[in-house]
Amino acid sequence: MSNASSPEILAAYDAVRSDKDPTNWLIISYAAATGDALTLSSTGEGGLAELAEKLDDSQAQYAYARVEYANDTESKRVKFVLIIWIGEKTKVMRKAKVSIQSGEVKKVLNHHSIQVDARDKGDLKESDIVVRLRKAGGADYNGGRG
Repeated sequence: MSNASSPEILAAYDAVRSDKDPTNWLIISYAAATGDALTLSSTGEGGLAELAEKLDDSQAQYAYARVEYANDTESKRVKFVLIIWIGEKTKVMRKAKVSIQSGEVKKVLNHHSIQVDARDKGDLKESDIVVRLRKAGGADYNGGRG
């Protein structure tokens, strides 16, 4: 049992999705070096840059983030990103299990516009993610300028 739907994780997920809560990201980690039990390891209000700093190079983790961006001077969009993080120092067996175990996490963190499979913190540059979100959103009111 993964504990992906634990009350703590569900409360953090609701906080990230809420327009009234400043929390804009969460990280779920494995509770131990072996096994598939998950735990909420951190939340924050500092956006993708802060989230990236909290990811552990020696772990596989799951993150969920709220990203706000402007399409033009008149509009602001809010989208959600699921991040599957496999740090470069993650043990081989954990890496192998992530593809299977991530399904449980996706069932809980199910409202997202894109999924980012990240191996390096550079994969989480906000500007690159906003470009992907705009493409996934269908309408591009920015004249193709990303």
